[in-house]
Amino acid sequence: MAGSPHLTDEQRLEQLGYKQELKRELSSFTNFAFSFSIISILTGLNGLYMYGFNTGGPVAIIWGWPVVSFFTLLVGLALAEICSSYPSSGALYYWAAQLSGPKWAPLASWVTGWFNLLGQIGCTAGIVFAQATVMLQIAALNNPEYTLTPAHQVLLCGAILIIHALLNTFAVKLVNALNYVSVWWHIIGVAVIVISIAVKAPMHQSASYVFGEYRDEGGWGDKAGKGYVVLIGLLTAQFTMTGYDASAHMTEETKNASISGPVGIVMSILVSFVVGWIYLLGLTFSIQNELAVSGADNPDGTSNVGGVVQIFLDTTGQTGATLLAIIVMGAMFWCGMSSVTSNSRMIYAFSRDGALPFSNLWHRIHPTTHTPIAAVWLGATLSLVLCLPILGNSTAFAAITSIATIGLYISYAIPIVLRLTLGRRGFVRGPMHLGRFSYVVGTMACAWTAFITVLFVLPTGYPVTKENMNYAVVMVGFVVAFSMGWWILDARKWFKGPRIASPVSHSDVPAHLDRDMTHVDIAFSGKAV
Repeated sequence: MAGSPHLTDEQRLEQLGYKQELKRELSSFTNFAFSFSIISILTGLNGLYMYGFNTGGPVAIIWGWPVVSFFTLLVGLALAEICSSYPSSGALYYWAAQLSGPKWAPLASWVTGWFNLLGQIGCTAGIVFAQATVMLQIAALNNPEYTLTPAHQVLLCGAILIIHALLNTFAVKLVNALNYVSVWWHIIGVAVIVISIAVKAPMHQSASYVFGEYRDEGGWGDKAGKGYVVLIGLLTAQFTMTGYDASAHMTEETKNASISGPVGIVMSILVSFVVGWIYLLGLTFSIQNELAVSGADNPDGTSNVGGVVQIFLDTTGQTGATLLAIIVMGAMFWCGMSSVTSNSRMIYAFSRDGALPFSNLWHRIHPTTHTPIAAVWLGATLSLVLCLPILGNSTAFAAITSIATIGLYISYAIPIVLRLTLGRRGFVRGPMHLGRFSYVVGTMACAWTAFITVLFVLPTGYPVTKENMNYAVVMVGFVVAFSMGWWILDARKWFKGPRIASPVSHSDVPAHLDRDMTHVDIAFSGKAV
């Protein structure tokens, strides 16, 4: 029975249609750590701070963070409720099949799985690109003659991905241990950075500047209006607040998965919101030179480092900036490592049901490590391919992060929509649920997803040229055309979706899980992390 305290994790997984193949050794904290590490405020906020600063300015950065975090929490709560009922590595695409019924299960899981795969690969590509950029900024800080080039960024992205894949192949226990390190590295790292730049800053910006300054370096002027520029600037916050579905993808390796998985989703969002806002406030109050932070060249022809590293340099000097940037780089490394792990589990689960070309290869489990090694390397390779447009597009990073955000949030929204519609009558709650608030939370989460899906394929600069176009719409369109074309021409004839659990009658559900409960359990359980 769904969520029964009398079933072991292995028995519940078998009831969902799968045997236990992955090693189940992750604790509740480790499960949370994977999602928190992939959200990684030191990755997303550092990688896109300059973008947000030039697209809306401090007002978009500072107020965009709590607004985006609120709606992200709604999405996370809706997903956590479903995760508690269906703790499977397939996560989103498995849930879509469960909630859509036999007739629509194959199509629903197919579409959800492909969007989630797109988003996960885009997320990893964005993470490694951000790390590569910071590493090259450190090189520029300590070698004034060095010039950062797109070719160097792509080569470094490839090297980082190889390291992540090697760790996920030969050092699985180390990867799990490093996720513990990652949580405290992020929290302590933010504290060290904020205190350092606040104490060392020659001057501090006023509250009116931090909470109200508007900037537009995209050339829009009066052509689009301040509202449009601020809205597309929300990408800084929304890309950062992605990847928390990692807790769901890791449930087949997590103890007490029907509670630990949903708690990991929700707590990773809440903790990231608090720590992230402190970080953004510390950075923005410490800005010394707007021109330098925006990435523009100095009048004398010399180049600024730009973005967050420029704030480090202007406040703490070259040595201090290098040390603080190393803290950021470390956080980005943990983030990328966890993202590759999460990607591989999604590829493993999706190919286990035959949804990828050469599926028999990607879902093979190594007999010693009990991990899907081929899936690890496929995810890393696809992420590198997504980085290649950096060579010829000045807004490539914004496009990559848009792809990640759109792909992931569409895959998040599909099971939520199905939970509210086709799956409304048949859904049996797990031990963590939203009670009577399920439909309000789910509806608001879906509305927000629809909004940002449209928003993040829009142009980010004016006039729109081939060098600055937002190619997110091209990549998303390609994946949609490929996956749906394959479905129509061939896959619909043989793809049956994931294995579906047997129906559960209401008489099997313990009284404390009854669907008429009116309290909210999910965020306040005594078993939280």
